[in-house]
This record gives sequence, structure tokens and C-alpha cells, in this order.
Amino acid sequence: MAIVGPTASGKSELAIDLAKNLVGEIVSADSQKIYRHLDIGTAKPPSNVRRIVPHHLIDVVDPDGEFSVGLYKDLALREIGLITGRKKISFVVGGSGLYVWALLEGWEIPSCPPDREFRSRLEERVKREGAERIYQELKTIDNRASRHIDPRNPRRIIRALELKQAGFSLERTKNPPFDALTIGLYLPRDELHRRQNERVDRMMDQGLVEEVRGLLKMGYSPDLPSLSSIGYRQISSYLQGRLSLSEAVDKIKFATHRLCRHQFNWFKPQDERIHWFGPDEGSSISHLITDFVYN
Repeated sequence: MAIVGPTASGKSELAIDLAKNLVGEIVSADSQKIYRHLDIGTAKPPSNVRRIVPHHLIDVVDPDGEFSVGLYKDLALREIGLITGRKKISFVVGGSGLYVWALLEGWEIPSCPPDREFRSRLEERVKREGAERIYQELKTIDNRASRHIDPRNPRRIIRALELKQAGFSLERTKNPPFDALTIGLYLPRDELHRRQNERVDRMMDQGLVEEVRGLLKMGYSPDLPSLSSIGYRQISSYLQGRLSLSEAVDKIKFATHRLCRHQFNWFKPQDERIHWFGPDEGSSISHLITDFVYN
């Protein structure tokens, strides 16, 4: 079972309710919840909720640890196998499209060690020429891979080029060892943006500034991929004196809205693999899932 959609559409809340009612466990498909110590800015479920409904693939690595879509897929398959062995339902929940489809479509992820010299050269080019220029090169030599990557994400652009120069590319090779029903949550854009803005304000009230300050005091660089994510990047800039707090909050909200548009590139409303529902259709979702599981 997979529950997908944009940030703040209600995926986690729905998954927790369904897991309680249908005896399930949640497998996160969020590329930022994997990092330890990044709690408020990634909207991790609180510990009391996780005691009631087990969550997996949260707090997997330290903020400076390396993680990949291939490792995610391997770990997720392992957790789903264990959950199935406990006679429970797995709910794969998240908005990281690369993780979701790599798992659900059974992508064969190439095992290719990092080429530090190659990466360093491209990182320098990104600084000089911008990520968009490097993305266009990827689009020219591996258009299929480029469709899975945000043009504003230099880390993933560089990794795709690294794989290509080593003779690899993302391939869909075999079906995963399970059947999946995919639920998508949809809200009108104005309502979605309102929820996203409220979520950012709530994170600020919960202490996002102190969380980021603590991470920097622990010695984690703001240039790490983990701390370059939405929320952490902007608050780091505030703490370094490059932005006022109000400017940082505005930039977090703008970046969240932009992320939402990118998420809809992964989870398209016209995608027939996804059963789309609005915010008030919980009973219809339950009926669909019950029919899928027990029929």
C-alpha cells in the first residue's frame, strides 16, 4: 500500500489512521526523514505516535552520512518483507517520488562507487555555470534519467552524470515482490498552500531555529545535503546573518510551494496507477483498501 502526494496534503495523518484500523506499519518514503536529529523541519511523527504505529526508515543515518535511492529501495524491501511476515499491512508513505517509484516499479539501481574527482569537477562547474547548465547536459546524454531529477538539485544531477560516465543508467527491470495499491491525496492549490504555510509557522513555533542552531553546534556543515534541504538551508542562512528571520520564513514557504509543483511531476493527477482522493473521502479510501487487501 502506498500513500503519495504533495507536502502537507495529509499523507501521514491518513496513514496513521489506516494503520491503526487495519493493523499496519508505516515505511517512510521521505528523503529527509532518514536523517537523525532533523526532526522539526522534516515533520517526523512524535515518539508517542511511533509507539502506537511502528514507523520504519526514519532516523537511519547521521546528517553527514551517505544515503542513496538504491540503499533506500533495499532497506524498504527488507522492511516490507518483515512486516508481511508479521501478518501486517505495509503503508509506504511519503512525497519523495524518486524513492516511491524506485520501490513500486522495481528499478534496478546500479551499484557504482563515488568518483570523487569527477564530482569535484562538476561541483566547480555548478558554482561557475549554475545547475541548469549541467542539467541540460544530462538531458542531452540521458533524457530518461533527467526526467526523474529536479533541475535545481545539483547533487542528483551530478550523481546521474557520474553513473552515465561509468556506463550506468536507471533501468526498470523487474516487478517488485508485492502488489501495491497507490493512493494519492489531492487538494486545491490555494488550500494546499495555506496548509503548507501553516506547517512552516508551526515548525517555527516548535523550535526549528534552535534545532538548526544545535546541528551547527554539533559540527554539521550547512553545505551537507541534509542541511541544504528546505527549512534547514534558510534557517542556516539566518543564523549566519545572511537573512532576517522573516526573510528566512518567507523563503521556506516559497521553496515549499515550489517543491509541491515538483512533486506533481512525480505524482501526476492523470496517472492511472494512482487512485486520487480529496480531503473528505477517508471512508472511500478505507473501502478501496479493504477490498484490495481482502478480495
